[in-house]
Amino acid sequence: MLNDKKVRIAVLVSGGGTNLQALIDSQKSGVITDGEIVLVLSNKADAYSLTRAENAGIKAVAVTKAEFGTDFEKKIVETLDENNIELIVLAGFMCILSKDFTDKYKNRIINVHPSLIPSFCGEGFYGLRVHRAALEKGVKVSGATVHFVNEIPDGGEIIMQKAVEVCEGDTPETLSARILENAEWKILPASTQLVCKKILNGEI
Repeated sequence: MLNDKKVRIAVLVSGGGTNLQALIDSQKSGVITDGEIVLVLSNKADAYSLTRAENAGIKAVAVTKAEFGTDFEKKIVETLDENNIELIVLAGFMCILSKDFTDKYKNRIINVHPSLIPSFCGEGFYGLRVHRAALEKGVKVSGATVHFVNEIPDGGEIIMQKAVEVCEGDTPETLSARILENAEWKILPASTQLVCKKILNGEI
């Protein structure tokens, strides 16, 4: 008998949500077959990613520090539990999660980072800062990494990596765009599918 169960996925975002869109598109095209995005949660009430979710018929929720203060993480956990979430995908979520949170969801949180970890990662390395640092160092190759999330920023086990060439005259913006298109939008959906399959098979 075919197993038609799908892992219930929440995508956590802070901004425009291009990685979220890549996940939604990959679900439609059949790259992600063992999971389903049932919730998009943002820490910014005006994040365009919430509109992307609504456009795709996915439940969209904002949980902001301004509204919930010290109960911010508690409210996220409540929202995840209410929606029976089995896998959390961080797709440009600009909040550091506590050890209590990451321990609760051990091997159930994955993140995409715009460099080849262990290069240009850890605390303070996010967004264009990552690409600026890579260009200042003069690297010829950069890329993206999907990894499990633990209490150390960018410190969890690596799931997938993809290298992208750095071109002459690159700016942080051009390098970011090339890495998004050629690495992040490919390995984040592929990693999501891989982890969903392992969850269904009882491997993690």
